[in-house]
Amino acid sequence: MSDTSTNPDVVESEGDATYRVTANELRQFVERIERLDAEKKDLAEQQKEVMSEAKSRGYDTKVLRKVIALRKRDKDDIAEEEAVLDMYKEALGM
Repeated sequence: MSDTSTNPDVVESEGDATYRVTANELRQFVERIERLDAEKKDLAEQQKEVMSEAKSRGYDTKVLRKVIALRKRDKDDIAEEEAVLDMYKEALGM
């Protein structure tokens, strides 16, 4: 007799009796992901507020975003990219 007769939270797939999913465990995963999504939304809203505050104080938010992106990157990668950019600009007479 399978666990489904004694425990309604356990569901067995027809093809593989060793593969079992408990409804409670699945629900917990789904709820955790939903909470994380809500936290992401809250954090994104806070970031928008900070950017808005920076803009209201006269900072260029486009440049601010670039600075944040640069801080995440490796310094050697940045230097290499800037060297190539300078070479291209020089070739174009800029």
